[in-house]
This record gives sequence, C-alpha cells and structure tokens, in this order.
Amino acid sequence: MRRLRTLSLALLCSYSAAVLANPMDERFHALTDKDWAFRLAEFPDLKSEENPEFVADRLGHAAEADQRRRHAFWLGLRQELDSVNVDALSPDQRINHAIFRRQLDSFIADYELGGYLMPLNSDSSFYTYLSQMPGRQPFETEAHYRAYLGKLKDFPRYFADYTALMREGLKRGMTVPQVVLVGRELAIKRHAEVADPVKSVYYSPFLTMPKSLPAERQAALRGEAKKLIAEAVLPAYRDFLKFFTQTYVPGARKDLAATRLPNGQAYYQQQIREYTTLDLPPEKIHAIGLSEVKRIRAEMDGIIRQVGFKGSFAEFLSFLRSDPQFYAKTPRELLMHARDIAKRIDDKLPSQFKLLPRQPYGVVPVPEDIAESYTAGRYVGAPAGGMEAGDFWVNTSKLESRPLYALPALALHEAVPGHHLQNALAAEQGEQPAFRRLSYISAYGEGWALYSEHLGVEMGIYETPYEHFGRLTYEMWRACRLVVDTGIHAKGWSRDQALDFMRDNTALSLHEIGTEIDRYISWPGQALSYKLGELKIRELRARAEKTLGEKFDRRAFHDTILALGSVPLDVLEREMDAWIAKQG
Repeated sequence: MRRLRTLSLALLCSYSAAVLANPMDERFHALTDKDWAFRLAEFPDLKSEENPEFVADRLGHAAEADQRRRHAFWLGLRQELDSVNVDALSPDQRINHAIFRRQLDSFIADYELGGYLMPLNSDSSFYTYLSQMPGRQPFETEAHYRAYLGKLKDFPRYFADYTALMREGLKRGMTVPQVVLVGRELAIKRHAEVADPVKSVYYSPFLTMPKSLPAERQAALRGEAKKLIAEAVLPAYRDFLKFFTQTYVPGARKDLAATRLPNGQAYYQQQIREYTTLDLPPEKIHAIGLSEVKRIRAEMDGIIRQVGFKGSFAEFLSFLRSDPQFYAKTPRELLMHARDIAKRIDDKLPSQFKLLPRQPYGVVPVPEDIAESYTAGRYVGAPAGGMEAGDFWVNTSKLESRPLYALPALALHEAVPGHHLQNALAAEQGEQPAFRRLSYISAYGEGWALYSEHLGVEMGIYETPYEHFGRLTYEMWRACRLVVDTGIHAKGWSRDQALDFMRDNTALSLHEIGTEIDRYISWPGQALSYKLGELKIRELRARAEKTLGEKFDRRAFHDTILALGSVPLDVLEREMDAWIAKQG
C-alpha cells in the first residue's frame, strides 16, 4: 500500500546541491525536477507530504481531462528520458533512474490500459481515504481551518470526478467485479445517513479548537463547517450512495479474472510488473506458490506433532478457529496483547539493526467505519509535519476472527521491524530525491515486512508453538496468494475455488479468508509482491552468509537494505551483491 511520509524542504535542497556530479546527472536531474514540479501542481496532498508547512485547501482532481493531461505530460517526459545515457550516470543516479523510469511506465500504463477507471477495490477507495482527513492535517491556526473548509466545499466536485470515471468504466467494461462490492456501501452509508452535521466525523476538528482563536472566530468557523457539511459533504455522499447501489453495482462485471477485462492479458501482466517489479508470467508465479505451499505445510505438520494434537490437519485448523483460548474477549484485550508484543519487539531491535528511526509508532484500532470489511491489520504512516506518530492498526471488530496466535507475526510485519521501521528510516534519508523517498514499491516494502515476520524467530518473539504456527500460517497465506491470485486472474478460478484453497491450507479465520479473497479479486497482482519480495531478500541473505562466512554482519546487512529506501528487486539484488563483494 502507498503510505504517507514526511519530507522537509531542507533535505530536498541538500539532495539538489549534491547531485550534479556530471553533465548526464544534470540532464537527468532537470527531468526529475520538471516532473516533480508537475506532480506538486497536480496533487495537493503530495505537496503537503513534501512540505509540512503547506496545508492544501482543495481535494485532488481526477476527471478524464485531468487523466488525459497527465498522460500526455508523462508520455512526453518519457521520450525525453530516453535520451539520457544510463551508463554515463553516477551510481546513485542509476538507481534513481531505474525507479523514475518505472514510475513513468506505471503512470502511462494506468491510463492506456484503463486502470484509472476503477478507483476502488475491496481494500481501499477514494472515498474511504476522505474519512481520515480530519486526522491528517494540523488544526492550530485559522488558516488551517480555512484550508480544511476549502476541502469540505470541494466534496461535490471531487465525488463527481470519480463518479464520471466509474460511469465511463461501466461503458468500457472496466469495473471492479460485482461479487466483491457486496457490503461496500456500508462505508458510504455511515456518512450519507448522518442527519446532524455536528455528528459527522468531518465536524470533529471543530469540537475542540485552539484557545488562541477568539471565541467569535471559533463560532464563525463552526457555523461555516456545519453549513458545508450539511450542504456539500453529506449530499455528495448521498448522491454517490445512490449511484453506487443503483447503477454501479448492478452494472459491474460478473467475471472475476483481470484477463477478461478489455486488454486484460496486458493489464494483468502490467499489474504483476507494477507490484512485483518482475516480468514473470502468471504460470511461473503459480508454480512458485505451489512449491512454497508444500514446503510450509511440512513445517506446519511438524508443529502439530509437537503439540501432540490427535487428528487431521483440517481438524487442527478447526480447533484453532474455534477454541476460545485463542481469542480475545474484548477489543481492549486484543489491543493490549498487540501493544505488549510490540514493546517486546522494540526491546530486541538493537540486536538486528545499528540504525533505528527517530519517529515512534502507536497501536490503535482500525477506524470503525471501515473495520467490518477490513483486513486484520495495517500500517499507516504519520501525516506530514512531525506532530504525530505512525500507527499500527489492529482490527478489533469480529473478535472471533482475530486469533491471538497470529498477532506476533502481524506486529512484526506492520510495525517493527516491518513497515514502520522501513518507512520511518526512509523518511529520514535526506540525500534521496522526493520522487524516490515518497514512493512505495510493494515488492520491496511488503517483501521486507514478510521477511521481518521470519526475523521474529531470531529475535525470540514467538513464545509458544501456536504462535510459531501463526507465523507459518501467515507465511502460508502469502504463498497461497501466489496460487490464488494467478488462479483467479489467469486460470479462471471461481471465488469458491479460491476460498477452498485458502481454507484448506491456512489457519486464517473463515471471515478473514473471505475478506482476503475479495481483495485479490479486486486488486490483481498486489498480493503477489509479498512472497516474491521476501524470497528475494532471503535469497540475498543466504548468499551473503555463504560468501562472507564469519564476516557476515546481520545488522550491517539489514541497515544496507533499508538504506536503499524502496527499490525494485533487480536494483536491490544488484546493490546487495555489490555490498557483499565489498565486505569480502
């Protein structure tokens, strides 16, 4: 997932001053500067990420004309980039070039293959992001409140932009599959059915206002907020709810496979390239998945023997899914377990890393308006400005589907040493350009987070055989993704086939399996990045250990990977091979 990160202008300028080592570097840098200025003008939230002092007073534009303009710009820029001699670039700029070129290719392909016409999936959407807005900007001055009111005023236009794209998607057959849209209207209804503007989440910044604002200014701002929420925000949700339930869902495609979309073969292969940074065909990925499933299953069987369970594999999974000992009785109990695990991990970090980030993180529940259909946990980076920590979200809904034995692996993945550690360190690397520092390459980020789950074994985080089984079921989950994602999108699997495969091979709850399958159906390719990225990192570590022997330093190995920021897997391999050679 893409995550917000902080970037200061001072750090950006330090990069600009240091980068121009040769004429070809200068030529390349001019192109990236041109692109970054364009992105800042196009995407107000991006400007806030870059400069914490800037608070946008409007929402982004996504109409067809905006999409067409961006496509034309990036197409022309890519043609200019073709004139840059990569071999003449300095080593650091070659890494930047590889990342920048992939970004342009992705932007262009998204338009040409029609991906932009599907601005939602079962995991996230343009409208669920909005409900987090009150917590993602400062409210310290009247100007901050004015900027926020500008965003509220922009709701009707913003929803109209995306509604128009989705209507065009219906015409072209570029829609999310109908089967995964069931229940997605609930996140819209939570806002559309609000009667009193003061009860809306969008009014929350006005409940407690800075004492520095005079009482009459506070009253005026509150009055404007109530008016805008009543006349702009809530009607926008109501209009969209009507379109979603009466037009979009009934007209959405019945097929599951991405390859059944217009230009579907090319679209799915592009999604694979986008998220894994590899050009592997679906058949190869499917085979890798089956091989990993077989290997992990053998380890799981070993733990079942260890705990002395008498019964089949399926019976053991049923035991794990139903025995009360494995489940919290209250949301607070689940959160307390997660917080305890997170602090135990924190205690072990110095044994694995020399460099740790300054930014802390918290453990909080998934927001109520999306929790019912959301995954078990997620990392959400801190908003720009340095006033808040990152968050490890834990889903406290449907407690019977949130097993405690899986919490250690979840915390290692989403918090530390997984997403928070990687993202927070990336945000502190001032020598990297903004287009690189603020990007998120799924194969790298998710691969690192899955590697972190395994690293928990070395750190002594898993305390019981059941927690080790939880780790394996999470690893099995990611291996199954390789099989299920390609099965659905390239081999014509039905939803029931996918459900059965996940049910028979993982200890995930049946509710969570259903949530995950819907995610893979509506978000093709993304789920492939975890396991393929982790396999590459573990391959590189094995290579380093074998080559360096007693000279291998795991802390230096980890620091070197994280110092690269978010990079494609081929760049990761090239740079780590160079590091291994240097150590030797």
